[in-house]
Amino acid sequence: MALVLASGSKIRAELMRNAGLTIDVDPANVDERAVEAPLLKAGFPPEDLASVLAEAKANDVSARRSGELVIGADQILAFEGERRTKPDDMEAARRQLLAFSGKTHELLSAGVISKDGEVIWRHVSTARLTMRTLSPAFVGHYLAEAGDDVLSSVGAYQLEGLGLQLFEKIDGDYFTILGLPMLPLLAQLRELGVIEA
Repeated sequence: MALVLASGSKIRAELMRNAGLTIDVDPANVDERAVEAPLLKAGFPPEDLASVLAEAKANDVSARRSGELVIGADQILAFEGERRTKPDDMEAARRQLLAFSGKTHELLSAGVISKDGEVIWRHVSTARLTMRTLSPAFVGHYLAEAGDDVLSSVGAYQLEGLGLQLFEKIDGDYFTILGLPMLPLLAQLRELGVIEA
């Protein structure tokens, strides 16, 4: 049975391929801000936002991929009771990192499997990340060295690279931080008989 990743994320595709999965990448065409707007207005918690967005992506692709298992994913960053989105530019990234300095934020990564437009599995994992106290000078140097890649990340960092230097403590698994709850996903694929148990 084919596995389809409803995401253009290179890191999610890499995580799946590194785990020995054969996948077809078919990014969803979902207006995430439009999907989440009524949920934010209604006060839905971050884990529900991540789950609903992952479902929207999986179902969007599943509707055109009959009989295939489609994996949708989404990641939400929660900080001091608010949901954060990817920074628009380097100045926004700088402000965000300085706000996170010395504090803890959460990354919530949702995974959904959909088949023929129906969700057959969902999971949300949470990681708590505490940044060390950062000086404005360090943040400037970090952003200059890391470059525009930080704008593709909700937290303005890639933990698998230079971003690791920003942190003092991390509670949660690596895959959740990278945006896909791989261990629960692999367990479900085994249960479905897609991969060897």
